[in-house]
Amino acid sequence: MSDSDGKKTLGLGGRGPGQVKQSFSHGRTKNVVVETKRKRVVVPKPGSAGGSGTSKPSAGAAGGDPRKRPAGISDAELERRMKALAAAKAAEADEAEKRAAEEKARAEERERRRAEAEAKEREEQERAERAKAKAEEEERKKREAEEAKKRERAAPAAAAAAAPAAAPGEAPAQNRGSKPAPKRREDDRGGDRRDNRGNRGRDDGARRSGKLTLNQALSGGEGGRQKSLAAMKRKQERARQKAMGGAQEREKVTRTVQLPEAIVVSELANRMSERVADVVKSLMQNGIMATQNQSIDADTAELIIEEFGHNVQRVSDADVEDVIDTVEDKDEDLQGRPPVITIMGHVDHGKTSLLDAIRNANVTGGEAGGITQHIGAYQVTTESGAVLSLLDTPGHAAFTSMRARGAQVTDIVVLVVAADDAVMPQTIEAINHAKAAEVPMIVAINKIDLPAANADKVRTDLLQHEVIVEKMSGEVQDVEVSAQTGQGLDALLEAIALQAEILELKANPDRAASGAVIEAQLDVGRGPVATVLVQNGTLRQGDIFVVGEQWGKVRAMENDKGERVKEAGPSVPVEVLGLNGTPEAGDVLNVVDTEAQAREIAEYRESAAKEKRAAAGAATTLEQLMQKAKEDENVTEMPIVVKADVQGSAEAIVQAMEKIGNEEVRVRVLHSGVGAITESDIGLAEASGSPVFGFNVRANAPARNAANQKGVEIRYYSVIYDLVDDVKAAASGLLSAEVRENFIGYAEIREVFKVSGVGRVAGCLVTEGVARRSAGVRLLRDDVVIHEGTLKTLKRFKDEVAEVISGQECGMAFENYEDIRAGDVIEIFEREEVERTLS
Repeated sequence: MSDSDGKKTLGLGGRGPGQVKQSFSHGRTKNVVVETKRKRVVVPKPGSAGGSGTSKPSAGAAGGDPRKRPAGISDAELERRMKALAAAKAAEADEAEKRAAEEKARAEERERRRAEAEAKEREEQERAERAKAKAEEEERKKREAEEAKKRERAAPAAAAAAAPAAAPGEAPAQNRGSKPAPKRREDDRGGDRRDNRGNRGRDDGARRSGKLTLNQALSGGEGGRQKSLAAMKRKQERARQKAMGGAQEREKVTRTVQLPEAIVVSELANRMSERVADVVKSLMQNGIMATQNQSIDADTAELIIEEFGHNVQRVSDADVEDVIDTVEDKDEDLQGRPPVITIMGHVDHGKTSLLDAIRNANVTGGEAGGITQHIGAYQVTTESGAVLSLLDTPGHAAFTSMRARGAQVTDIVVLVVAADDAVMPQTIEAINHAKAAEVPMIVAINKIDLPAANADKVRTDLLQHEVIVEKMSGEVQDVEVSAQTGQGLDALLEAIALQAEILELKANPDRAASGAVIEAQLDVGRGPVATVLVQNGTLRQGDIFVVGEQWGKVRAMENDKGERVKEAGPSVPVEVLGLNGTPEAGDVLNVVDTEAQAREIAEYRESAAKEKRAAAGAATTLEQLMQKAKEDENVTEMPIVVKADVQGSAEAIVQAMEKIGNEEVRVRVLHSGVGAITESDIGLAEASGSPVFGFNVRANAPARNAANQKGVEIRYYSVIYDLVDDVKAAASGLLSAEVRENFIGYAEIREVFKVSGVGRVAGCLVTEGVARRSAGVRLLRDDVVIHEGTLKTLKRFKDEVAEVISGQECGMAFENYEDIRAGDVIEIFEREEVERTLS
């Protein structure tokens, strides 16, 4: 209890029993009887003090003097304690002696190791000194020999007398000058040894300093990250170079850094061959907080490059295409290549059948509707051993772009004209394509076996289009052939071989390949597939290429027979697998060195195309938009979604759809693509209320289910005729019906009556045709129309009648019009609605 609470401290006032009053909480108290016990004092027996003669003076004193002995301890206990104390002191002394012996042994071992290290170091230094002295001696002798030669050349007689006297005089001087040096070196070695001993002692002390502390770990001391073997080797190399006369600083390499408009920090460091951390640090010092994965502009990058001491070469984004090899081939590298022949002509003139006869195949049987709707590439070896690359193009009017592509990549055009049909629109178009491509032409007059065949009419019709055949004293070869009977095929092949020989077609097969995409499609099992005609170089499996906005690596190649091939030379058509997307037909394929280059070129082309499309949209002004909206106000659009099997077919369908329509209705293709109809196509069609047209493709299961749920119509076609006709019919349904007027009669007003309840009634004579109650009427006065409306009543005598024929009289009253006079003429007509169609 504390003194500050006013309560009495518990304690005893004196000896003997006493009472103490204790106070508790809530006013409770208690009296306690306290009894004091006396301490027991044991008096030792007489004579026990000298009982132990081996005890130490302190022990004897404690045992002899009862006042210094602890209370309650007997003589035997005291003696045992004394013995234990003596044994402990003896053991401590033995331990101390043992530790001293071990320390001495360790010191001797350290001294021995130190002596060995010093001896080894001394030997190395002596070896180095001997080598240095030997080199100095050789240098001195060499210098003396050179001086002697100089003196001999200067004064031969004086040099002979002075040389013996000079040589003994120099040696002592040199010896005298060189003797103190070893002493100084010895002193230096002694100092170094003392320093090394001191450092080694400090190092040993550091190793024996105890546990690893947090400060030591953070400061990189003991227990931190250990140096690698390469770092230790570099340290030893630096020390060796320092000992041999100092390390030479490595000369900094100045590089020319190609700098685009924007660059990633890590790529900038890579091009400068600097550490990324140093570049980021330099950016931070310039106030730019950027990580290694962020892009910086060209001006900032130029400052950093100059700060690191490199040179800057500004390049534009378009320079990425400079890696495509465009060098001219040398004449000695060129080798002969097969000719590329494109077969063109009007639809159903027998182009594919003629090609089948040459190839001994049956492609026509596999074509829907018996017409070609894809561009095909084949390679044929004739009986004479000549190799021909043949391109078969569609003849339908919708495939204009395909025919143009075929003419651009070809060497010779074979123009197929049916002998019974002569020159037709697509024949003329094929002639124009061949002239635009500036390629020679061979006219094949097909179906010569038919009774109605007239080859001379074909030749005469070709004269109108400036195609003069040899039989007409021209330069264009013409051959009469029949694909069914095989007549004239050999002559046609001879004409092609002759034309190819005149052209002297050559290419370099040992360079990077380049070619043109004839056709492209999205195959379900193989992914994007492009039919490529190699024009120069050799395309090999594993080559990295860029084609249009796509890039890829040649995963596999197949020829026209479906066989896998490892490489394709000039004028060889192959199907290439391994693209990252479907290219456009007509794109150029180029082989590049690395995947990074291909990706960079493709990304640049894609961004350039996007910018071009955006610029085309941005160039439209607000006034132009308003004008277009006003023009389209009365135009009805029919939206459609088109999916085709190949890129060329999709392109042809879109072009055909753009031609359908007039000033009242038009077809708008919302989306066109290659591949199966997918769920996203159904979603687009549902949002726009448009049907989906599939050309040689089908909808997958999720797309079919979505179409059934959302009520989207899917139509499948395999012939482009049917697709175009159906779209025309659907677009025609959007046209408003045409109203036609048919005049059925005339009546002349003879007199006007006024009838109560009816108004003014005209008494008429039907002069021509018939007057009907339901027909429309016009009131003519002096051959001018003054009213157009309907009849309120038509009566003959007093009866209401439906019609009155010519020569009879009748009464007529107009609906809501009474300004009628005698002599006016009533024109009676009927309106008829006629459905309109698109031409």
